[in-house]
Amino acid sequence: MIVGRAWKYGDNVNTDVIFPGRYTYARMEPEEMAKHALEDLDPSFAREVRPGDVIVAGRNFGCGSSREQAATCLAAAGVGAVVAKGFARIFFRNAINSGLLVLEIPDAVDAIQSGDRVEIDTENGVLIHAGKRHPFPPLPDVVRQILAAGGLIPYLRDRLAKEG
Repeated sequence: MIVGRAWKYGDNVNTDVIFPGRYTYARMEPEEMAKHALEDLDPSFAREVRPGDVIVAGRNFGCGSSREQAATCLAAAGVGAVVAKGFARIFFRNAINSGLLVLEIPDAVDAIQSGDRVEIDTENGVLIHAGKRHPFPPLPDVVRQILAAGGLIPYLRDRLAKEG
C-alpha cells in the first residue's frame, strides 16, 4: 500500500523538467539526482517531497528525451507512484526499470488536487481518494516483481543469485 499526498502537474511534463538537462552529463548518485527532481517546474518539490508521495499528471508525462535520470531521480526522491492520464512510452519503461510505479488512471487524475491524500493498493488494483475507489488493471507478475526488487537491475541480480 502506498499512502502519500499528491503533487499535481499538467500535460506534457517532459524529461527536461523532471530532471533538468543541465545535469544530464554530471556524474551523480541517485540521492544527489533526487535533490534536482522537478526543480525547473516546481522548485519546492525536491525539498518538500516525502516518501510515498504521489505525482499526478495529465497526458504524455515523461515526454522528450529518453534520459533515464528522470525516472531515477523521482524514485530516489521517494515518490511512491506517478499517476497520469498517459505516459511517454520510454519514460514508462524507464520508470519500471528504476522501481517506480506508474499507473494510467485518467478519472483519478481529474479528481485529485495537489496536497490531497492518495492511497494506492497495488494488490487489489485500486487508488483511493476522498473515499472514492478508482480501479486500475492488475500489474503483470513480472512488473510487480521488478518493482518489489527496487528496479530491473536488483531484480535480475536476485534472479541470477537464486539460479546460481
